[in-house]
Amino acid sequence: MPVDDHHHDHDRYHDHHRGNDHEDRFEVRLGEALHQAGGAYDTDRRALVAAGATRGHRLLLRRRAAVVAGVASVALVGLGGALLVPGGDDGRQSVATGARTPVASATPKASYTGDELIGMLEKLLPRGEFSSAQARGTDDKLPPYAQVVHNDGKGKAAIAVGFDRVLPGSEQARQTVECPDKVPTPYDRCVVTRLSDGSALRIFQGYEYPDRRADTKLWTADLVTPKGQHVSVSEWNAAAEKGAPVSRAEPPLSTARLKTLATAGAWLGVVDAIPVDPRAPTAAPAQPSGIDGRAVTSTLVSLLPKGVKVVAKSGPDSGYAYVVVDDGKGRSLVQINVQPNMSDVEDQLFGADAETLADGTKVVTHKEPGEKGGAGVVMWTADTIRTDGFRVVISAFNSGSQVTAATRTTPALTTKQLRAIALSAKWRGLG
Repeated sequence: MPVDDHHHDHDRYHDHHRGNDHEDRFEVRLGEALHQAGGAYDTDRRALVAAGATRGHRLLLRRRAAVVAGVASVALVGLGGALLVPGGDDGRQSVATGARTPVASATPKASYTGDELIGMLEKLLPRGEFSSAQARGTDDKLPPYAQVVHNDGKGKAAIAVGFDRVLPGSEQARQTVECPDKVPTPYDRCVVTRLSDGSALRIFQGYEYPDRRADTKLWTADLVTPKGQHVSVSEWNAAAEKGAPVSRAEPPLSTARLKTLATAGAWLGVVDAIPVDPRAPTAAPAQPSGIDGRAVTSTLVSLLPKGVKVVAKSGPDSGYAYVVVDDGKGRSLVQINVQPNMSDVEDQLFGADAETLADGTKVVTHKEPGEKGGAGVVMWTADTIRTDGFRVVISAFNSGSQVTAATRTTPALTTKQLRAIALSAKWRGLG
């Protein structure tokens, strides 16, 4: 998974906050990236409160991921079963069987220090100069990683590798190796490959800031084995993932070299050396919890007002829904989350400004600036919660994506229309 919050990312309405120091930021981001379920939509801060709970309730998708991330169109059955992927490499996914399988070390170590991980990373990289190395070993409570700045003579570039475990067959495992949806997370290319032993490898070529593609590029490779071993490689075309100027046109490792680095057998021994949490679950749930994203999508489409045409929509397995509509005045993104059992965050989401209906349902509406970087983007939201904690929150934007500039003055749906959609009795039939 990319060491980046664009593909977290985990629930659709999640936003990650980082510290001021570069090393601390990287460690936090790496830990979040390795632990999150995937990718991609952020919205208002109120929805942030619900993100963690939503992740457990739906086991979403979402998350991200993705992140962004995002994230549709792959079914990975137990990571050792069939990988079902709609074809194409124009930002979609493809499967190649018979690809090289990583081979674990015959004599794995009991633990690895940060210095050892740095040495292993430098040995596996092409010749060049190394600097600014930082790492964390396997005995730390946080996931181990190693990062160096590499210069092959064509400019400095940060390269990092991180390690973690995911539960085989879980949503987190699946999301870690699926490609983000391009609506919330613009990128150049993403390819998912199944190796001969059932491992899955995702190669992603995108951007540190998807809304500013002229800036830092972020390329990643994520390997997840049938045992749940997760190796994540990230590289940038700058000496740091944040705060450093672009130093070269592209990151130094080609997609072939990214694959070679991510599938190096020595890394599997590092994952095996991570202490096992005795409290961690040992088996994935038989079926994903939460409300099926396909049902959410079809219900949302059925509730749209007349005069708007759906020009894009979320995939069948996203665990929430979005549509991009056009009423003849430009594209407008509309996204919705349907979340049961949200009573524990009701007081944080619905304050004194909330309207209480006769049946006890609380409703709030907001008009706020967008928070994903698109120039001039505004976000209109209707948020509702029933007395049993059944929450429906829907937002509309004056652009076809949160990370692209506004294409119209206001969203295609009014707050009154959003409110009516959120309060529809059809949602109860899904939950």
